[in-house]
Amino acid sequence: MAGDAMEGMILLDVTGGTGEFDRDMLERFGHPVRVCHGPELATLCPLLAGKGCDEFTQAHGVIFELDLDRPQHRAILRRYRALARADVPIRVVTSAEQAGRHAEELRDIEVLTHVPTVADLDGFAAEVEAADRT
Repeated sequence: MAGDAMEGMILLDVTGGTGEFDRDMLERFGHPVRVCHGPELATLCPLLAGKGCDEFTQAHGVIFELDLDRPQHRAILRRYRALARADVPIRVVTSAEQAGRHAEELRDIEVLTHVPTVADLDGFAAEVEAADRT
């Protein structure tokens, strides 16, 4: 992925209406950002349907803020973990309650149970840049 036209691209996987603060801040840090609002109800995510997802394939980092109580959203997160290079940082933003209910699914992933701060996003952007250098 490094060296392509979307170097440093970050995928925000967020519910509709959220993620604008994250997007603006990450773009100010110099990262192109793509936003996915997840699959429509009664629609299967292309990544789960075996069709692939260009936005995920091009992503050098993922911030995942979909509803972990929905089985399809947890399946998307599992696919991200299975398909992403080991150095691609993935963050999950969720409530403390969901983090507790889905602790097994979230092992080995950094979880934020608060709205990401500038410091959280800066640290994430630094990990994306470090992954791009390797």
